[in-house]
Amino acid sequence: MSAAPASNPALESVEQAVRRRGAELVELSHAIHAEPELAFAEHRSCAKTQALVAERGFEITASAGGLDTAFRADFGNGPLVVGVCAEYDALPGIGHACGHNIIAAAGVGAALGLAEVADELGLKVALLGTPAEEFGGGKALMLQAGTFDDIAVAVMVHPGPIDMAGMRSLALSEVTVHYRGRESHAAVAPYQGVNAADAATVAQVAVGLLRQQLAPGQLVHGIVIDGGQAVNVIPGHAALQYAMRAKDSDSLGELRAKMVACFAAGALATGCDYEINDAAPAYAELKPDQWLVEVCREEMRRLGRHPVPADTEAAMPVGSTDMGNVTQVLPGIHPMIGIDAGGATVHQPGFAAAAAGASADRAVVEGAIILARSIVHLAQDQSQRERVLSARDRRAVS
Repeated sequence: MSAAPASNPALESVEQAVRRRGAELVELSHAIHAEPELAFAEHRSCAKTQALVAERGFEITASAGGLDTAFRADFGNGPLVVGVCAEYDALPGIGHACGHNIIAAAGVGAALGLAEVADELGLKVALLGTPAEEFGGGKALMLQAGTFDDIAVAVMVHPGPIDMAGMRSLALSEVTVHYRGRESHAAVAPYQGVNAADAATVAQVAVGLLRQQLAPGQLVHGIVIDGGQAVNVIPGHAALQYAMRAKDSDSLGELRAKMVACFAAGALATGCDYEINDAAPAYAELKPDQWLVEVCREEMRRLGRHPVPADTEAAMPVGSTDMGNVTQVLPGIHPMIGIDAGGATVHQPGFAAAAAGASADRAVVEGAIILARSIVHLAQDQSQRERVLSARDRRAVS
């Protein structure tokens, strides 16, 4: 990162703009938090996330990428197109236990801040409302649909228990496995049945035995979503839902092949038919842009935060995200901003409660500032600006 001048009006301008709107950003975070909505059904959250940028004059494109609860809001006409991603989906039963209300509000704040310097720095700011991160792969679908085609760099910030500038993630594949057998009376003629629930049980046992041979970084976890309807009926249908994770997409492919064999074992042992359906697009691992990571790290420190050391980040992958798909295609970052959750971590009820607390409100404002100032640094560094623009141009012709 090149040293910034002692006084940098653009950096100061974006920060002041975010702080001026701080109360509105916190209000937005709380409003999304109060009405959690699940994947592809985030209609109220999508509308709330658009409101402040619409008032600022951003041009809104509804249903971006063909998704009802996605949008793109553009401001400026500069050649450097910057995407700021805003997630807003929640989790079943535990609401915003991943803090996506913070992500959305911080994304709005960063977009509003960058709008102040868009003309000066030759920017086009694109706020992207991206649904269904928890399940469904909204960003992956938007990427496939071309929503990111003109974007040179994409950024977002995610809350968590610690600060981490160069956050990494695991590649992810989620599948639903259906077994189909034949119903029969469990007491009168059990021998005439083909037990789909037994097929699911055999598959789960096979997966359990496979765990000893999983490579480092590989994880599997699943649930039974249908195991029969009545104890006196041999189940003619059963279903499993499994997630597979690995350190990268290649390792994930190897894991998936082994898991498919386990699912097939259940069918073979019981005589059932089976099918495996992808529940969502596969998530690639995050590939953060290292120059932007170091800028982000310095911005965190400037605000008094303490990001984990760079040499430990690669060994600390945190969950999985469809932002990984984006960063495999174009330069981007997905830092984690710490909030005080009393020892709770993401996907726990305690984190959901903390996501509307005082430290979360601070994270909304500071997360927006970190993203906006990081983009200003990029826009003002001629070599880095040319690097990301050249990469975009190469994508366009490939």
